[in-house]
Parts: sequence; C-alpha cells; structure tokens
Amino acid sequence: MHQYQAQILSGQIAITRQDAALPLPGPRQLLVRVQAAGLNRGEILALRQSGADTPVPLGIEAAGEVVAAGANSAPFQVGQRVMGRCRGAFAEHALLDARDAMPIPDALSWDQAAAVPIATMVVYDMLVAQGRLTAGEWLLITGVSSGVGVAALQLAKALGARVIGTSGSADKLAALQKEGLDLGIPTRHPDFRDAVMNATGGRGTDLIVNIVGGSVLAECVRSLAFQGRLATVGYLDGITSGPLDLAALHSQRLRLFGVSSKGLDATQRQDIVQGVIRDVLPLIAGGRIRPLIDRIYPLAQLDQAIAHLESNAQLGKIVVSASQAG
Repeated sequence: MHQYQAQILSGQIAITRQDAALPLPGPRQLLVRVQAAGLNRGEILALRQSGADTPVPLGIEAAGEVVAAGANSAPFQVGQRVMGRCRGAFAEHALLDARDAMPIPDALSWDQAAAVPIATMVVYDMLVAQGRLTAGEWLLITGVSSGVGVAALQLAKALGARVIGTSGSADKLAALQKEGLDLGIPTRHPDFRDAVMNATGGRGTDLIVNIVGGSVLAECVRSLAFQGRLATVGYLDGITSGPLDLAALHSQRLRLFGVSSKGLDATQRQDIVQGVIRDVLPLIAGGRIRPLIDRIYPLAQLDQAIAHLESNAQLGKIVVSASQAG
C-alpha cells in the first residue's frame, strides 16, 4: 500500500509517498480502507518541534471501511463505516484500535466523518467531562475559528450555552454567527475582558477554552466568573507560559485544567470515546451538529493542505480525501 510520510529538511516539511506492507489487525484492531483523513495542527507542530530528519508516517484520524477485524474488536464488523483516532492515517489503509473507533452516522459523508474524531473527543473532554458546561452558562473560546474552536462552539450551542469567541478575522467571526456564535471579538491580543464583562453583565464567563496560549492566559483569568473554569488546549501563539494571578485563583475559587490525550491509558481514552458515542453522535446524526469543513484536498496534495493549515487562513477543519484524484 501507499503511505505518506514527512520529515524536516532545511526547516521545511517534505512529504514523500512510501510503499509499505499492508498491516494485519491484532485482536483488538480494525484494518480500515481509508476514505478520508483529518489534518490536525497539533501533529504538524509536534513534527516541527521534533525536527525529524527521517520520514515518519503522518495522520492521526481517519474515516473508512473496515476490511478486516481482530477477534476481540466487537461490536465492529467487516464492511462497517467507522471513524477514529489512529496512526498513519494518510495512507490507503490504517489500523484503528477498536476502543478508539466510532460508527459513522448515516448522515455524514466520508469527508465529514474524517473531520469528527479528534476535535470532537477533545471538545467532549473539555466541555463535558472536565468543563461541566450546562445550559445557560457562558463559554469563551479564544481562537474560535480553528477546527477545535468551531467544534467547541457547535457542541456548546447544542448544550444550550451562550458563546463568545475571539479571532483575528472579523470575517470569520461573522461567518460563525451562522453556527450560533453570540458575540465575536475581533482581536489577537489580550484585550477582550471588557467586552466579555459587558456581554455577561459584569459577571464573567463560566468556562473558557484557551486555544491561543500563554499570551492571553492572564486576560482569560481576568474574564472568568466566580467558580469559573479555564481549559488550556493549545498554544497557537507558541507561548507556553504566562503570569497567573494567584489572588484571583484563590478568592474566585477558579479551576484551571489541561486537555490532552497524551497521558491517558486505553481505558481513559475509551471512556471519552464512549462519551462521544453516547452524547455527541446522536446530535450529529440528528443534524444539530454538522462538521464545518474549510477545504478538502486530495491525498496527493497533502503538502498543499499543510501549507494552507499553517497559513491560518482556514475556518473549521481541513480534510484530506483518499478518494479524490490528485
């Protein structure tokens, strides 16, 4: 089979297509014929930080058809449409751990399904499992136009929350009004507290999803309501630290938490997957949440898809289709 790999050459990402043996599924694995795969900023950042000078497989989520199933991979069967987290997703075939797999709702195309797994699991973790967001509460998302930001907006609205988002693009914020964005703040700087306080009657937000990073950490803390929660899920600004007001943390009874699957074991990851299957997939199947795709590239144009991602021009998710001609 063909598999797309990447390495760093002279500071640039170089993509190559490699021949690889068709993998065989283990007892808890599914061999999937990949139809589409999602492109994720976190993987590209990790690739650049690693400085990999030899080719490594790319892609961490896929949607496709099960062509072989391990003995302990129930309830999934050969011929079933599935989506999930996996390694080497930019390939003709990929292996999924059955515990990470989810059935694809009939209403979704292959491309739409490929946009779901990673963003939805991250968003479920931070809004529901840890964030405990409820109807009527206020949510602030810094960097709302990113793939995770849009997914957070959509799930929050389905839960009945009110959502404020920041972005450097006023046009993107205007477009997200169709997704239910209650207030868009056009800024890339830590200067949004006053607008947040005006929108919430001086109370502040109940939950904040910080995708931007350390440059807005202090402003996020200043924008929280009493007993507010702050989720850190990324650092698009490349800044991994920032000042923390301990007096506010103490007196306002704030809670700060991180969102990452890196340290989770298989059982913990499965708990999140099952939560998505139980609580989010019905919303997708019923049309209350529809993945917002910015652009679809054929697999042969993976390098162009990565360039588009790193340009920060996208609104929503970038998907790479294995079925489109290059």
